[in-house]
Amino acid sequence: MTASEYTTQSLFIGTANHGYAQQAQEEIRRLFGTGTLFNQLTPAETYLFQLPVEKSEAIRVILAQEPMFLRHMQPVDAELEWDGTLKAVQYWIVREFSFSLNTKLAIQVRKTEHAAPAISTGTLKQALDSVLVEAYSVEPVTKEADFILSVYLTAGKVYAGLSKPEHNLSDWSGGAIRFRKEAGQVSRAKFKLLEAEQEFGLDFAQYRSAIDIGAAPGGWTSLLLERGVKVTAIDPAKLDASLLKHPNLTYLKKNAGDVRLNTDAYDLLVCDMSWSSRQMAKLVKGLLHSLQTGGTAVITVKLMHKKPFQAMRELVEDLAPELALQKAKQLFHNRDELTAFFIKN
Repeated sequence: MTASEYTTQSLFIGTANHGYAQQAQEEIRRLFGTGTLFNQLTPAETYLFQLPVEKSEAIRVILAQEPMFLRHMQPVDAELEWDGTLKAVQYWIVREFSFSLNTKLAIQVRKTEHAAPAISTGTLKQALDSVLVEAYSVEPVTKEADFILSVYLTAGKVYAGLSKPEHNLSDWSGGAIRFRKEAGQVSRAKFKLLEAEQEFGLDFAQYRSAIDIGAAPGGWTSLLLERGVKVTAIDPAKLDASLLKHPNLTYLKKNAGDVRLNTDAYDLLVCDMSWSSRQMAKLVKGLLHSLQTGGTAVITVKLMHKKPFQAMRELVEDLAPELALQKAKQLFHNRDELTAFFIKN
């Protein structure tokens, strides 16, 4: 147990998509009220936040009411005023943290732009792995860790904290989840749906039939087809030619408002349209009769006018009572948008 567990305050480093730190901070402030303090580390993206509750309570509250814009968080259990050398950080980490034999430990290192230009994050990670293996016989891993040791470097200070992977909101460093680009990939939008699948605990291979509204050029459709789902793709624009002969694809080259679908024909609806949220919601609403009760909807909300809370509130209202929001999140692969997960009532 670290020292911060015994205090009535706790300190974390929070990360949001670039340009959305203010929204993430507002959500944190709504959860914890007065006594919540912020200090910028990377402009509009990464920041320290101090909460008026101890560490375990802070984590409990945030996990129970997860903010939409807080992509990643790491606790700060110890701070070091440092001279910019590897040895100083190695000695400090061994002194501040201890581990049981064979603990599976993932060390994640990040730094600000001007911190220790001669030391890469990879070099520091290897150096910390080495001393912790020697001192405590930990097992260095990148995935399926028992604990994550997060280390964040600034020009004059190092912050470190220990947590279970699920307590960081993402087990990727900074929440920057990476997927390998494939040969012939239709679009990078596919990464967005892959991340949504993980974030919302879905398994698209378990669905039988899906409707993709605003499908072109077909990034989301391509992923669902790969998962074995029968997909009805709707868009007046062209789908990628590589998809057109797929036996599980039905392509309706029409505006969504002109389409007529059978009732209860699908158990999954997805939509990633580059329209305003209210226009998009109107089109989706008109096709909700085709989604079965208990069916899943994954929808992207475009934040065209930088009023994210209003846009999300309006979307939930526009799609009620048919759809019930389960979770909304600004994913790493989102830009000026949110991704929302609904269940059909």
